[in-house]
Amino acid sequence: MPSSTETLRESIACQREALIAILQEPLRRLAAACGEMWGVRAALDAALREALTTLPSCQSLYALDTDGVQISDNVGHEGLMEENFGRDRSERPYLREVVPSTGFLLSQAYISLQARRPSLTAIQIVRNAAGAALGFVGADFDLRDLPLTRELYEEPRHWRQIKGDPSIRGTVFHQTRSESEMDRHIDTVLGVVEELIAEHGVFHVMLHFSSNRAVIWVMGDPYRYRLLDIEALIDPDSCLAYPRMSYPANALVPVAHIRAVLDSFRALRFMDETLYLRSGTLNIFNGVVGLTFSCDGSHYIPYDEFLRMDQAFWVGAG
Repeated sequence: MPSSTETLRESIACQREALIAILQEPLRRLAAACGEMWGVRAALDAALREALTTLPSCQSLYALDTDGVQISDNVGHEGLMEENFGRDRSERPYLREVVPSTGFLLSQAYISLQARRPSLTAIQIVRNAAGAALGFVGADFDLRDLPLTRELYEEPRHWRQIKGDPSIRGTVFHQTRSESEMDRHIDTVLGVVEELIAEHGVFHVMLHFSSNRAVIWVMGDPYRYRLLDIEALIDPDSCLAYPRMSYPANALVPVAHIRAVLDSFRALRFMDETLYLRSGTLNIFNGVVGLTFSCDGSHYIPYDEFLRMDQAFWVGAG
């Protein structure tokens, strides 16, 4: 499992390294075989067909000259695709990248022209006996067919700030907070939400203070969200609609800190008439609080770090 501090790009880089280790040697052997029969279409097709048996996740193999023009057919698991002979691939993203000195390149992911799905292409330079470059062999892969070896990416727990709509940020000082129905019943709303999280299996909540609603996810049915309007949020009887469930032992947010997070939401909602909280989210399993302010700026921050910050900080950072 990737550590909690591993970034998304680091996770992708590790996956790419694993794929390179799988693909590099088969393509090197293919390039060596093709170098001996370069320019002979039928012989190249035969070599590509044989190599394809060692690359079951590959969609197609082909050979290109140094200008990026195809000098073989596309060879796929269902046979030859002769219409690709003579195709100019020079403008495709995988041929616009710089091939490393090793002669092997695994492209960045791109959207394929035909299937319109995320794809990768591996390129290997073909050389003659004297070492001169003759062209390339290419191998196309649909991202969904690749042998992924990594665990599920785990979201890192560190503070992240995302700027919102510039048009909203530009007019923020010309607006003031309008009191919502949720504002008027904030104590009841937060009491109901706390009870749902602590005693009734809600693990993720999004509170939209300005538009008087909440969206919740429950452990007993995690693939569907539930929308609570203001009538449900101000009625403690709403808790009766959700079965009692013990607070999960693997939650990162201790149950005793839920109310503190919700109270901090309230403080940020009323901290200023111009800069104020529009929505707040809490996920007890990843331990992250989400905040969106009137300036449309958003923050995602570990709950414990969030609880250590005072209102003065958020007036400057919102």
